[in-house]
Amino acid sequence: MTRGAALRLAAAGGLLAAVIHVAEPAVLVDTLRRADRDWLLLGLVAALLSNVASALRWRALTAWLGAAVSPSFALLAYFRAMALNALLPGAVVGGDLYRALALRQAGLPTLDAGLSVLLDRVSGLWVLLALGAGALPFAASSIALPLPLPSVWIDLSCAVAAVLLLTAPLLVIAWPISGARALAALARLQSRLRRPRVLQQYALQMGASLVVQVLSIAALACGGRALGLDLSPAVWATAAAPIFLMAALPVSVGGWGTREAAAAAVLAVFGVPAAQAVAVALIYGVFGLLQAALGGSLFACRPQAVPRVG
Repeated sequence: MTRGAALRLAAAGGLLAAVIHVAEPAVLVDTLRRADRDWLLLGLVAALLSNVASALRWRALTAWLGAAVSPSFALLAYFRAMALNALLPGAVVGGDLYRALALRQAGLPTLDAGLSVLLDRVSGLWVLLALGAGALPFAASSIALPLPLPSVWIDLSCAVAAVLLLTAPLLVIAWPISGARALAALARLQSRLRRPRVLQQYALQMGASLVVQVLSIAALACGGRALGLDLSPAVWATAAAPIFLMAALPVSVGGWGTREAAAAAVLAVFGVPAAQAVAVALIYGVFGLLQAALGGSLFACRPQAVPRVG
């Protein structure tokens, strides 16, 4: 383990310990013990379906970029990547590198292989932020703290933010780029994004990402319902954006620590006690850990169909 990885591991562990301390360990343990098993199972199923949809979304993107990847290859690679994300410091970075290398070994050019993983992440992130921005006006009535702005301005700003987030990727495709050497790499990237049927692929990615994020938010909400939290779907969509974003930052292992800190901070705005907020994040983390264990067991398997580049 490198020094940087060791520091990230120590920082993530320290942050998680600090968050648990604030939530009071005894109260946190009691909260988790009383969790409803049926809601936990439903949340695990939603989380699993979310990642299956993510793998198939990535498969569609790789096909558009020129690799005929089989569904079995995409699912195996995606869940193996989840196992690496859970084990390696750096959140999603290790698993993303694995997916890119898997495509590179299949014959897809390095730029296209990396671009498939990058666009896969970006499409999910854009839709997550758009959902959070769009849901905030509907969640405003549940905010337990005084609002610094009139609700009408919050409604308007969130609507504008949601529209901009959903349409911003199109600017990368349409914006003209000069031939300056400093912009050569960006020009190469843009050339890939101007492949045929780009608008159809954009719509497909946005639609698939919507399914992925709705299932992910549902998994988080099921964890909350298991603990007795009765929050509206708009609140969960609003809270999920910063929670998932912090968990994906490459500063921890599997999102542990950053996810729990974000949950404690964001859900407190809606009046959720620290112990319940941290418990929700821990449950969601366990959902990911169980799927990572599944992905680890799949390293012994081989895809039934080998991807072809065409």
